[in-house]
Amino acid sequence: MKPTEIASPRSVLRWQCWFSSPWFLSFWCTVSAFGAYGCMYALRKPFTAGSYSSVPFEGSLKTWLVLAQVVGYTLAKLIGIRVISEIPSNRRSQFLLGLIGMAVVSLLLFAVVRPILKPFCLFINGLSLGMVYGLVLGFLEGRRLTEAFVAGLCASFILADGFTKSVGADLLKRGIPEAWMPLMAGLMFLLPMLGFIWMLRQIPPPSSDDVLARSARTPMNWPDRRLFVIRHGPGLGGLLVMYVLVTVLRSLRADFAPELWAGLGARPDPSAFTRSEIWVALGVLLLHAALVGIPNNWRAFVSGLLFSFIGLAILAAALTIQQHQVLTAFPFMVLMGVGLYLPYVAAHTTLFERLLAMTRDRGNMGFLMYLADAVGYLGYVGVMLVRQFVPVSTSFLSWFVCVAWIVVIGSAMGLGVTLAFYGRRLSSLRRSN
Repeated sequence: MKPTEIASPRSVLRWQCWFSSPWFLSFWCTVSAFGAYGCMYALRKPFTAGSYSSVPFEGSLKTWLVLAQVVGYTLAKLIGIRVISEIPSNRRSQFLLGLIGMAVVSLLLFAVVRPILKPFCLFINGLSLGMVYGLVLGFLEGRRLTEAFVAGLCASFILADGFTKSVGADLLKRGIPEAWMPLMAGLMFLLPMLGFIWMLRQIPPPSSDDVLARSARTPMNWPDRRLFVIRHGPGLGGLLVMYVLVTVLRSLRADFAPELWAGLGARPDPSAFTRSEIWVALGVLLLHAALVGIPNNWRAFVSGLLFSFIGLAILAAALTIQQHQVLTAFPFMVLMGVGLYLPYVAAHTTLFERLLAMTRDRGNMGFLMYLADAVGYLGYVGVMLVRQFVPVSTSFLSWFVCVAWIVVIGSAMGLGVTLAFYGRRLSSLRRSN
């Protein structure tokens, strides 16, 4: 891969001295990825801080808004399986800017159209933002410090999820109408987002040492994608089962946070959404960033699976304690967040990255992440449709707890299949490393 695939020759010459320092490269990659993806959340999540109960609509408007955005996001993931896996590196930033512009227009339309059309606007919003993660990830993968870089990227969506909802709730308290609040929140972060995208464009391609340690990352055509899935069927399938279930529960916790807090008997101020996610981020990301210190790809892969099992154990403990009404709202939300994000972030930072590195198969993380995200968000759409059309007599909190237990048991079984599959190939994987 040539430097000109990332930036112009003049830009490469300007920065190559600075980027030769591992410390500077680490700082630059982490900050740019954290900032770009975190600012994107300001175009996606603030609307969930509103209730929209005062808007005349058939059924729950908020549920339809969440569902419409998730359907668009899911469709983007399905499209991204091909687009993200095939896109040349020199086109990432232009594509990224186009998607951001499309998202801003969708929020402007959301502010002015009739209520019946607002779900369609959020469908377009989800469709435009669903490929942002893969584009940002493409600048970071295939490096010896990829776990650390992607941990910073994951920190952005953990913290930004709560922070942008806090921004949205604060704007509502200041009198901004619910229809205009999502656009106002997004515009607050638009200029910094452009700056972080410029930073991403300056990142040089992986060095020869990176390629030796982690394997070259190349675009994948249809035969490449098909062959990869066939070769890794049961092991990859187990990871996808875990990822689907965790994505469903994580999304429910994120999109219906106000309803969960209310079900727990709390009336949080806007900052509570941010404070809970700060503790989640600290607990999860420090652990996963430490995996960069494990040079052996097989051992790092197994460590990622271990962290995922620990996360599921934390989920089970939090659910059990809460059923005895011992936990208050804040620690319950934090423990649920830590338990969910340990396996969720493991897939982003370690499992797929080290799977490619230890097998040396032709591929890239963009394909694996978008395959997982597409299946995960399809599962979430299914759960949302069931919630919307099947009468549920229990409270939202009780229903959430039932879903959470299904996630814990099903995810543990999926991870067990993955560990057994790759355990049988242990000797060949070690030889490849």
